[in-house]
Parts: sequence; C-alpha cells; structure tokens
Amino acid sequence: MLINLVPGETFLHRLTGTTKVRFFLILLVFIIMSFDIRLLLPLFVLGIVGLISLKPKWNVLKYIFWIAILMNLLNITLFWFVNPGCGSEWCGGGSTVLFRINHYFFFSAETMWFLSIRFLKMMTSLLISMVFVLAITPSEMAAGLYSVKVPYKVCTIFSMAFRYIPDIARDFQSIKTSMQIRGVELDPKKASVIVRLKHNVMILIPLIITSFDRVGNIANAMDLRGYGKEKKRSYYSEREEGTIDKVAKVFYCFMLLFCIGWIVYHHIVPQTVKMWYPFQ
Repeated sequence: MLINLVPGETFLHRLTGTTKVRFFLILLVFIIMSFDIRLLLPLFVLGIVGLISLKPKWNVLKYIFWIAILMNLLNITLFWFVNPGCGSEWCGGGSTVLFRINHYFFFSAETMWFLSIRFLKMMTSLLISMVFVLAITPSEMAAGLYSVKVPYKVCTIFSMAFRYIPDIARDFQSIKTSMQIRGVELDPKKASVIVRLKHNVMILIPLIITSFDRVGNIANAMDLRGYGKEKKRSYYSEREEGTIDKVAKVFYCFMLLFCIGWIVYHHIVPQTVKMWYPFQ
C-alpha cells in the first residue's frame, strides 16, 4: 500500500507534518501557475529524485504511473483533436506546420511544444503528489493541515479516511482470496471482465457498508471522550522542528515569495504569450 502508518527513516520522512503539508501546497501552486518549462523541468527532476529516495514499492507504483501516463496521453490527444492549432494560441507566434493530414488536422512545432509541456506539467503534479503521499502518515497530515488553519475536525476526517483505506484494501483482499478458495473464479486469464467486475462489486458493497458502521462506532467513542469541545487541540505525532525542517522552511518561504511575485507580475504586466517558447 502507498499509505504509511509509521514514519520512515529517509530525509523526507524525517520532516514534520507541518513542513510536508506546507511544502506540498506551495509546490502545487508553483506547478499550477505556469506552463514555463524552465520552472517545470527542474521540479520534475527533483520529484524523480525525491521519489527514488523514499524507496517505495515499485510493483504498486508502476500501475499508477502507467494508468496516469495513458490517461494524460489521451488527454493531450483529445486536446489536439479539438483544436490542432492550439500551440499557436499559447506560444503567440505563427504556425510552423511539420506535416498535414488534411485541411483540418495537422501537426505544428508550436502545438507539439505546447502538448509536451502540458504532459510534463501533469506528470510533475503526479510525481509531487506521490512523494507527498509516500512521505507522510495520516497523523502527520492531520497536524500539517491544522497548521495551515484547517479546522481540526476536518483534519481528523482526513486522518481517519487515510487510516481506513489500508484496512479496506486488506479486508477486500482477504475476502477475495476466500471466495477463490470456495471456487469463485477471479483469475484474469480464466474469467471475463464482466464476471470479475460483478464479483468485485459484490465484495465492495458490503465492505463499504461495514466500514461506515466502524466509523460510526469510532465517532460515538470520540463523542463520549469529549472530542470537539475545545477550540484547539494538539497532535502527538507532531515533532519539534529540526535542522532539516528549518532549511526546508527557508526554501518553501522563498518559493512562496517567488510564486506571489510571479502571479502579481503576470496580472499587472500585459502578456503577449501564454507560455515561453524558445524558437520564436
């Protein structure tokens, strides 16, 4: 599973929940605010380095990345299909046609550049999100969200949701295995997609219902213990800031100021082009 309930030993794992959440939110703003490859490419490389440093379970991640790559390729294909000349609008120049299929469909250098940057932007966002999920625990995430003024009841909902996902996945796998032992065929090589989908839905529906019962029991127990009576609360999982947190704090504060400056500048100064294109 991707969700860690126990903090790891790597550099990113040792950061506090507050640092991780703030850094992640600022990086998302950094990714969203621009289509400039000069900003996205270094962050993409850092995302790869960060992901490798966490030593994740690659057999789980590979399916996520394959699905994300295929969906993003479909996204940019449909984008081109609707407007083959979209690159000229974003790059602010003419249209350098590389080859033409007919009078409507053609490939231009500007369009290929724009679609490539769009794909890079989406994959960078995925990498940063994966690093964040793999580096944080549910309790650290709750503490980090609380540090950015999210109500602690909402933080608790996030924490409980993340904690229940591994339990649901484990129960699902156990029930699936017991059904196969009883003769229900769920092997992709022997059963059709419709049959496997039907049996998986039969497992998931009662599992989700019983999960709601568990959440209700926990909510009742928390009410009996006086949860939610005070305006503030503390988190046992949140540690004191260390040296690496202070270094990270300087870095993400600098990035925050850069993002604010970039956004303000591009709103005040009229922009003739929407993205940087080096071949104009």
